[in-house]
Amino acid sequence: MKIARHAQIIQLINQYDIETQEELAEKLNQAGFQVTQATVSRDIRQLKLTKVTKEDGKFKYAVQQTSSQEMGAKYTKVLKAAFVSMDVAQNILVIKTESGMANAVAVALDDMSWSEVVGCIAGDDTIMCVIRTSDDALLVMDKIQKMLDSFEE
Repeated sequence: MKIARHAQIIQLINQYDIETQEELAEKLNQAGFQVTQATVSRDIRQLKLTKVTKEDGKFKYAVQQTSSQEMGAKYTKVLKAAFVSMDVAQNILVIKTESGMANAVAVALDDMSWSEVVGCIAGDDTIMCVIRTSDDALLVMDKIQKMLDSFEE
């Protein structure tokens, strides 16, 4: 639930100019996440969100840029927490996740910017990931499996 909430927070701050924790909590509650201001405060710290200046001089929350190594570790954690299985059909990779986690994993896969991946579409527990070629689909499956294996070590 926390990973799905974190993915929703990132989506919300990218979509809206959110200035306060209370405003973020309200948007999360509207999206179906029952949160308190204290939960939002912890989430902001964990996501390393920062406030940036808007054109009008007011502030809004934004995702702080992190190193690719930190992002890789974060994506691996998201993938490991949500992953159930994957299978390939020609150049389409289908990834099954825990219920409610597909969006978080799809965002992670898209943000990795792998050249083989054209894009991902997520439902509740299934991701359809379009890959450039059938060979690339096998390569992406291997990359994902290596991420899962490295996390277990």
